[in-house]
Amino acid sequence: MLYHELTNTIIGLSFEIMNELGVGFLESVYQKSLLIALEKKGFIIHSEVSFPVLFRGTNVGNFRADLIVERKIILEIKAVDKIIGVHKAQVINYLKAINLPIGLIINFGQPKIQTARLQHPNSFSISS
Repeated sequence: MLYHELTNTIIGLSFEIMNELGVGFLESVYQKSLLIALEKKGFIIHSEVSFPVLFRGTNVGNFRADLIVERKIILEIKAVDKIIGVHKAQVINYLKAINLPIGLIINFGQPKIQTARLQHPNSFSISS
């Protein structure tokens, strides 16, 4: 599995954050906490990075990635009842837009975190 160890580290830190903070905060609180935890582990993190969405070579809008870890994994932070299909579609579209191989949704909206690991549809052609 591509970047298995890195995704496991991210998920482990997310559990630590949930154990420390508990449920009920805004997504931004969990995002900032995860940013701090990952940076303290020595990872290179980019936060709130804006990327263009292109249609036939023309910029038709932008999206903002919550966190990008080591230029390999997009993290989408949620604080909702549960991860649903539209959240997964959102991350798949992000992966396609910036050509990264792995996306991870982390939902802090319940007492036990929920995660979804997604892979770029054409990840076999992405250099890692």
